[in-house]
Amino acid sequence: MEEWRDNLVTSDADIARLWRETKRIAVLGIKTEAQAGQPAFYVPEYLKRAGFDIVPVPVYYPDATEILGQPVYRTVAEVPGEIDMVNVFRRSQDVGPHVDDILAARPKSVWMQSGIRNEEAARRFAEAGIRVVQDRCAMVEHRRHG
Repeated sequence: MEEWRDNLVTSDADIARLWRETKRIAVLGIKTEAQAGQPAFYVPEYLKRAGFDIVPVPVYYPDATEILGQPVYRTVAEVPGEIDMVNVFRRSQDVGPHVDDILAARPKSVWMQSGIRNEEAARRFAEAGIRVVQDRCAMVEHRRHG
């Protein structure tokens, strides 16, 4: 039984559908305005301008209380309310320690940015019924399919 593989999102049609069903995005590993030139800031900034509700979950920056005008949360599970997508900005090998936190939040999807691929994490999310995108830029794909 490999049904969990159905939750591994790779086709353009499935990505387009994911965007249609997404309103609220928790961004794990978001950077602050001081790092505005880095993808972990300008991608969520783009998504906010595109109309998504962005919830910042920085991994560093302990003094940051607000990013993109939104209150900061220290874990994904702490975010109140429903999360449609967790957009992950962590190195591939650093995704594993966040899996339990993300699973506790029960998002509809997990999107690992360009260059980020963790097969074990992807399988755990997919087996839990969460759709998974790996190694794609959310900004590029939203421009193509959003």
